[in-house]
Amino acid sequence: MIIHVNGKGIDVPGEITMEELVRQKGLNPNTVVIEHNLNLIKREDWGSVIIKESDSIEILRFVGGG
Repeated sequence: MIIHVNGKGIDVPGEITMEELVRQKGLNPNTVVIEHNLNLIKREDWGSVIIKESDSIEILRFVGGG
């Protein structure tokens, strides 16, 4: 199944949750915000949001600095 993550098409094996996608990508869930089909998703909802074919995901990472 092809989904779009940060503008790039990627192949994932079947429907997965947002939480599984974050885990697969090795991201720290405390440092990212996720937009799913133009809607911001609360972190507590990641486990219940199912990603489907052709969905668009934007993952924004917070980086500290000075």
